Formats: sequence, C-alpha cells, structure tokens
Amino acid sequence: MRRVAVTTLSTAAGVVLLLSLKPHQSHPPAVSAPRPASSVPGPAASGGARTGGARTGDYTGDVIDTRYGPVQVSVTLARGRLTAVHVLQVPSESGRDQEIAARAVPRLTEEALGAQNAQIDAVSGASYTSEGYIQSLQSALDKAGA
Repeated sequence: MRRVAVTTLSTAAGVVLLLSLKPHQSHPPAVSAPRPASSVPGPAASGGARTGGARTGDYTGDVIDTRYGPVQVSVTLARGRLTAVHVLQVPSESGRDQEIAARAVPRLTEEALGAQNAQIDAVSGASYTSEGYIQSLQSALDKAGA
C-alpha cells in the first residue's frame, strides 16, 4: 500500500513539473530596428514624390497586433521599385520572441525585395510574425500606391 502511495505522488509531482515548464528560451542578441518610427522622413507622411511617374520615398505600414506583439515595417521606394524594408517593431517580449524575429525577419525582407511586393511566403515556425510583417508591408505599399 505504501508503494502505491509513493508511486502515485511521484507521478503526480512529475506531471505538475512537466506542465509548469515553459518553452525553451535562449537569449540571442535582440533584433534591433534599423530606424525608430519617429525618424521616418517627411515623404512617408506626405505620400512620397513621383519621379517620372513612379513613387520615390519612405512609407510606413500600419502596426499589426499579433498574438506575441506588434509588427510594423516601413518601405523605401526608388522610382517605384522596392529598395529597402525597415523593421520598426517586432515581438520581443521574451528571448524566444527575439529568436524567432532574428531568424524570420531577414528571410521575409529578402523575399519581399525579390518579389517587389507583399506576396511572399511565411517563415515556418514564425507564422504570427510573418503574417504581421506581410500585412504591415502591404499597408506600406498601399500607402505608396505601389
């Protein structure tokens, strides 16, 4: 009878410990935004300039609230061509959020620059960050009229 009680208590304690564990969190370097939102130059607010019929300037996308935090990007267009995507906000509450953003954002940016639009694939394992990035990117491109 004593053996049964010890086994039951051990099993219950093990289950409680397993349920209380949090996902693995490493602490890679924080993802830094290339520019703060306040430093986006005037064309973002005014809609940019037209050069030979094509848009030129910086355009800030909407802040997209995801399950893990806000995502926001701005884009730079030169003569209607997407030349840069600047990450203004990504989820960074935990080490895991930072790890995911550090892995996903460069891939999303590379794809956006290659595609020249927001029709890009999400990064596996970073679904929420990817979706927020894509929506904010589309918002910025819509503001540019691209």
